[in-house]
Amino acid sequence: MKPPTNPTAIAFQHHLSSLGLTGQVLEFSQTTRTAADAAAAIGCEVGQIVKSLIFRTVPGGQAVLVLTSGAHRVNEARIQAAVGEKLGKGDAEFVRSVTGYAIGGVPPFGFPPVEHTYIDEALLAYETVWAAAGTPNAVFPLRPADLAQHSRARPLAVAKETP
Repeated sequence: MKPPTNPTAIAFQHHLSSLGLTGQVLEFSQTTRTAADAAAAIGCEVGQIVKSLIFRTVPGGQAVLVLTSGAHRVNEARIQAAVGEKLGKGDAEFVRSVTGYAIGGVPPFGFPPVEHTYIDEALLAYETVWAAAGTPNAVFPLRPADLAQHSRARPLAVAKETP
């Protein structure tokens, strides 16, 4: 792990500083694209990893941002009920058009706010969570309250029930 060298990660570090957030962006030589990869690289629980998932409403085509714990799969029916429309997956082109970032490196904020943004209630139980910082191998730490505030996310139980 090292300070960021990628221009996108450096720009995101500047964005964090402009918001008054003190978390430092860290780059890894290995990928942190998946929650398991990120947790292994950081040395934290998978549940502390923030997955920034972009869905697309059908037929409306609006973006829906779900910030969920790396330990969870999203119960799309709960999100659909909150949004009031059916959900489809956001493909790579849609995700980049909404956020400016590629899938695997999408931070939870730092792009125009998404009207329908939800934070997994499970993330709120941690002292510190880790999120992508604009690239597939850069992450940053922050408090869940700061995550909710800066992403403008509404808390929601988003996890699928496990049998």
